Amino acid sequence: MNPITPFIILIERRHVLSLRATVLAALAMLGGAVAFSTAHARESGRDDLLSKTRLLDSRPAELMRGAVARDLEAEMLSARKPTAKWARDIKGVRHVQAIVVSDSTDPKMTDLRAHIVRTGGKVLAMHSSVHALTVQIKASQVRTLAKHRDVVSVSPNRDVMRTASLLESTTGAVSANARTASTKTTYTGVDGTGVGIAVLDSGIMGEHWAFADVNAGYRVKRHVSLLNKALTNWTLAGGSATSPSPGSAAQVAYETSIANDYDLTQDGNGHGTHVASVAAGRAKFYSAGTPDTTGIAPNANLYDVKVLNDLGTGTLNDALAGIEWVIYHAKEHNIRVINLSLATSSTESWQTDPLCVAVRSAAAAGITVVVAAGNFGKSLQGQEVYGRIGSPGNDPSVITVGATNFQNTVARNDDSVNNFSSRGPTRGGYKDVLGIRHPDNVIKPDLVAPGNKVVGAGATTASVPAPTWNYLARFFGSSLVTPLGYSQVYGETQMMMSGTSIAAPAVAGAAALMLQANPGLTPPLVKAILQYTAQPLPNANLLQQGAGQLNVDGAIALAKSLKTDIADKAASGAYTSGQTINSKALPTATSTVGGTTFNWSKVAFVGGSHVVSGNALFTKYQPIWDPRITWAGGVVRKRDVGYWSGTGITANTFAKSFTDVAMTNQPLLTAGVVGGDLLVGANSTAARTGLFLPTASLSTLFTSGAGVTLGTGLVLSEGLVLSEGLVLSEGLVLSEGLVLSEGLVLSEGLVLSEGLVLSESVVEGED
Repeated sequence: MNPITPFIILIERRHVLSLRATVLAALAMLGGAVAFSTAHARESGRDDLLSKTRLLDSRPAELMRGAVARDLEAEMLSARKPTAKWARDIKGVRHVQAIVVSDSTDPKMTDLRAHIVRTGGKVLAMHSSVHALTVQIKASQVRTLAKHRDVVSVSPNRDVMRTASLLESTTGAVSANARTASTKTTYTGVDGTGVGIAVLDSGIMGEHWAFADVNAGYRVKRHVSLLNKALTNWTLAGGSATSPSPGSAAQVAYETSIANDYDLTQDGNGHGTHVASVAAGRAKFYSAGTPDTTGIAPNANLYDVKVLNDLGTGTLNDALAGIEWVIYHAKEHNIRVINLSLATSSTESWQTDPLCVAVRSAAAAGITVVVAAGNFGKSLQGQEVYGRIGSPGNDPSVITVGATNFQNTVARNDDSVNNFSSRGPTRGGYKDVLGIRHPDNVIKPDLVAPGNKVVGAGATTASVPAPTWNYLARFFGSSLVTPLGYSQVYGETQMMMSGTSIAAPAVAGAAALMLQANPGLTPPLVKAILQYTAQPLPNANLLQQGAGQLNVDGAIALAKSLKTDIADKAASGAYTSGQTINSKALPTATSTVGGTTFNWSKVAFVGGSHVVSGNALFTKYQPIWDPRITWAGGVVRKRDVGYWSGTGITANTFAKSFTDVAMTNQPLLTAGVVGGDLLVGANSTAARTGLFLPTASLSTLFTSGAGVTLGTGLVLSEGLVLSEGLVLSEGLVLSEGLVLSEGLVLSEGLVLSEGLVLSESVVEGED
């Protein structure tokens, strides 16, 4: 390559952004339509692939068809005056407008339309691209319609365009404590400004308008590809191995070899771009007619660390190298959050699993690590499966996120945990000298977030005249692109995806907002705040939803009440156990999101298998807020980071090495913290106690003042244990370690239908 080529490409790419409107207008005049056709999704092999994967879905037909959306059912049964635009009482009879999705082989859906008219309804529109009808029918006829042989699902004719994005609204990112006003083009409040989020995935399409800043510049600050790369002379095994010296020939050569800033196909798979947009996308420059898909932290800086190939797979080596690159540059670029919407198989304990060790190093360096729980909550036989958390989601130091179905509404009272979302506890472990296996039994996930049919950026090649869709859109466009129903314009292309991969970046974006509001938070404190302020969903237990659903409003309110020097003093050892860390009174433990006011969970997981509560968690410095400390069961380890120093090297900036030691006689929690282990009872799926206790029930107990207030701090104990020999209720499957394939790292995000799993990584949401 000519040595000046990168500079020329940079000028051209900036030119594309700044003159985008002119280019599109010129193309239109020349007859070059920039809208995408989904016809090329029918490339050779697609039908064969889908026909084979359909065989994996063995659920009964009645569970796959005729689904009626919850908000539609609620309006049907309500005796009060309709509140939704799509419901109306006509002469005392409730009528609804609904979207009926069909799988009829007749493109005109003649029989279905006749049925609707025959039962007194009206067909208002036919959507050939989605194979659906917009209808108006009596509410009393909805269930009959849903049972028709040609009907797949019935959903209300909801509003799609909103003043704020649906994702912002349903997570609480649009609230008095976050962004008080938000539209497609403007907003006020915290937006992640100055905070860096590293996305370790299949890449990010930097030219997508979702990643522009307010001045049409770039927010993806670096693109690096770690595929088949290994950082020179760096390991995370102990204190002797080091990273390359900053500015050295080895370090410069390595950075050059992994640079991916000018590749025209930065995300050939499409997963990473979508994930990044959920965390930090914005819709400011989108055309009229497209929905507002603003992400959680729309002005955060992004760092694209490519560790998955165009098929969505990579190696453990590449993932480790990616984490190492982030750790090395974190302080230089203020990268405070890592999003890992990927997983690998592991039957090892968190203490020895290499990916777990890597994320603990990141946490020790002050980086909040957010990980997808996985899409393995249901077997191919339709059974709920516990113990399916992969690595590194099994590590106590990370925030492991499950997925909820938010029913495409702002309201949270109809939300539920997705069936595909992986359940805990972690089942990796070790064998003692007698060959007896000891599972870790870390309570996971930590919380849940929206992860069902979320609309976000869809990657293409960076080519205005002839952009090419990403792999997922090409092969699954009928599920991911076509249902959106609007023209796809270069730089604005969008997809709809589901999975815990999509839930995780919502939490990563929330962490960025919290760190903007209070830069002094440490990773374990970020996790505790997110859990404590979460909203417990009805009926879901601790292993299904963790502490509850993401509540951005509450998380920011609580973060703002704490001092901003906690991280610095924790690192220097200036904070002592029990010292005051709140700068003002803690906020009332309630939030209002989507028009609903609810109590916070007031639940946090500590020590891997303990549940705790109480204001003392946030008014007194807890030793476990030091991110270098990891505690689970009877194990406490401290991981220290050493930094490069010397002439021309900024002090305490570039990580050099790590040391890891077991700690003894270490205070962990102070007096005043409320313990809840005794409240949950013995593990029983039938009685719904122990780890199977609904989170809402535990939350109610804590809120009422129940629990044991620690008088002198906590003495180490094993906590809530799901033993190897536990007899579980009939029908419950307990996985003994998630096994995919040795060393393979998979993206955790695409869900095509409940129960259908492609290569254990592809899932699209349930209704």
